[in-house]
Amino acid sequence: MSEEEGKVVTVIGASGFITSWLVKLLLQRGYIVKPIVRDPTSPVIISSADHRKAPLIDSAVNGTLNVLKSSAKVSSIKRVVVTSSVAAVAYNGKPLTRDVVVDETWFSDADFCEKSKFWFNLSKTLA
Repeated sequence: MSEEEGKVVTVIGASGFITSWLVKLLLQRGYIVKPIVRDPTSPVIISSADHRKAPLIDSAVNGTLNVLKSSAKVSSIKRVVVTSSVAAVAYNGKPLTRDVVVDETWFSDADFCEKSKFWFNLSKTLA
């Protein structure tokens, strides 16, 4: 039995593209995976005339903060990995050319997303 086998991992957003692959990899390595998916009756608002009226941004930011705060209270949790969306890394107003390396210096710019009214991207960037 490997060191990983039998360890429990909770994956929030397990139905997402990246996280579904993460779940598959964890299962292949012998982890016990407890998936959590978004309530399908909960709306995801992509755009709004006024983002402050839409719960999208507060929901994304508070959701991430709640997971981090809850995780900090459990001593057996060794790490939290936050995955998101291309919306959090590709919208900064700069041209994406072949020589650009997309890393933490390239991430989406909140001001650019707000000025462009990219509310979903803003919610992911802030979260």
